[in-house]
Amino acid sequence: MQYLEGRKYVVQAIFLAVAMLFAGRLFYIQVLDGSYKLAADRNTLQRIVKVPYRGLVYDRNGKLLVQNTPVYDLLVVPREVKQLDTVRFCQLLQLPIEDLRAGLLAAKKYSRVKASPLVQNLSTAELASIQDNLIDFPGFRIEARMARAYGTQSMAHALGYVGPIPATWVDREKYAKYRPTDFLGISGLESFYEKELMGRRGVQYRMVNVRGIEKGAFRGGEFDTLSVAGQDLHTGIDIDLQQYGEMLMAGKRGTVVAIDPKTGEILAFVSAPAYDPAMLTGKGLGNRYMELLNNPERPLIDRPLTAIYSPGSVFKLVNELVAMQSGAVTANTGFPCNQRLVRCTHNHEYPGNVSIAIKNSCNPYFYQVMQATVMRGRSRNRFEDSRLGLAEWKRNVQTFGLGDKLGVDLLGEKKGLIPSPEYYDKSYGYHRWTYKTVYSLSIGQGELQVTSLQMANIMAIIANRGYYYTPHFVRSVGQNGPLPQFQERHKTSVDSHYFEQIIPGMQMVVGRGGTASLASLEQFGISMAGKTGTVQNRHGADHATFAAFAPVEDPKIAIAVFIENAGFGGSSAAPLASLMVERYLRGKVVRKKWEEWLPGSADRFVKRHH
Repeated sequence: MQYLEGRKYVVQAIFLAVAMLFAGRLFYIQVLDGSYKLAADRNTLQRIVKVPYRGLVYDRNGKLLVQNTPVYDLLVVPREVKQLDTVRFCQLLQLPIEDLRAGLLAAKKYSRVKASPLVQNLSTAELASIQDNLIDFPGFRIEARMARAYGTQSMAHALGYVGPIPATWVDREKYAKYRPTDFLGISGLESFYEKELMGRRGVQYRMVNVRGIEKGAFRGGEFDTLSVAGQDLHTGIDIDLQQYGEMLMAGKRGTVVAIDPKTGEILAFVSAPAYDPAMLTGKGLGNRYMELLNNPERPLIDRPLTAIYSPGSVFKLVNELVAMQSGAVTANTGFPCNQRLVRCTHNHEYPGNVSIAIKNSCNPYFYQVMQATVMRGRSRNRFEDSRLGLAEWKRNVQTFGLGDKLGVDLLGEKKGLIPSPEYYDKSYGYHRWTYKTVYSLSIGQGELQVTSLQMANIMAIIANRGYYYTPHFVRSVGQNGPLPQFQERHKTSVDSHYFEQIIPGMQMVVGRGGTASLASLEQFGISMAGKTGTVQNRHGADHATFAAFAPVEDPKIAIAVFIENAGFGGSSAAPLASLMVERYLRGKVVRKKWEEWLPGSADRFVKRHH
């Protein structure tokens, strides 16, 4: 019995201890821990999300491209709206009553108890005219935020824009932290670097009375958190060069892309026609976007990134390098200009080596170069020999960053196309095609498709004698340098000494008698290596292209110009590229008359093929 009596006291002690534990916890929750008081008092508190300053954007020389400016949004909580005087309210805001009704309906659909925007992008002056009257309209309040403002009218496609989060994005896991009232990067750098630019939100809790008048911070701001500003982006863009390129491309359709080959930083990124980035900010953003979308000139198209073209004769350089690496030809290999194979558009000296062939862009020569690369006798069956040779050719060409996305720090990049044996099998049937079926690849035509960004990168590869860094806009996020993927060196399958063997011919292209002699910068002591191209266009006049790098001894700029329906590359694209290189390397342009000649240049300059 004594043993059982002892156990009774032990059980009672355990129950007493548990009871005391619960009592202590309740005392802490109800008296000491203010967070529960905060939850209980939400009907008298106002939770204010403090949106941080979005990071700024600078060019390579520290010029401010994108900054912040204060704007104000009028928010509504439908449940709190009482006996709204719609006539006075609409007069005060200069708001059509139909817009008010539609806005209130949308707010109710979102939530009757949460705030959502009714009128956005109020200026400071508009705020001043209505703020004192809001006390008569319960359920409405003002929330300040920062909107984007631009220090340039250029580079709209690359910079992108900030807008309200689309309704279809709200439920995506990626945007779980965003509210329907939030703004975020929709396109361009604003979108790609959204995480870095947005910073971290803060929260403030304010006591308010039944009329919505603020009575001070809750518990002295104990539960408030500070916002953290976004990181600045320091780009490699030279905004002066960018603006100059946009001026030269005015009235044209096409692209100009310039890259620093030593780093992969993009110096200029011209898409023509273009638009002012300020058009996609502030009140009426949606209407202006629709105007741009419906513009027949299609200025919203980011041509350097998404327009795909045949590369034309510029691609002959890649074919020559792949052929030399495979051992099919050497720098001293000569082929006759046999126009029974493919037409050559003008008379020239015998292409007894690669330099002469590049200088004159001899089509039959490069036809035979690629034929020697593809038809290697790997199989006695000529159809299978063509398949095996083309497969190896494709593998080598892809190491130049072609046929796939380069990985630039913008969304929406197109891959282009480097056709495979399987591609032609689908078109013609298995073992029903040979090299003669696909020979147009040898001169950069046919099914080949590249972007202007890829074209400029080819020049960066040749300038570097066989490697490249992924082209990118941002050279530093805050003080941390570029993202890791932009610091990695990519090597082609072609040995560096082969690049040295094609550069003399590229220099001859811009020399006396070359297809781009108008692009020469010899008078300024600047050596340039380049290649012209005239791209066949079944829908109208041929497109003109030119790609180059300079100086040859110490490359600082690689550039590709593509002008739609402009005819010969040597008489339109090449002079434009030459002016861009002059501007970048010398800081000024003395050949002012060329700037005037460029519009309609096809009939002003000496016409040279390819």
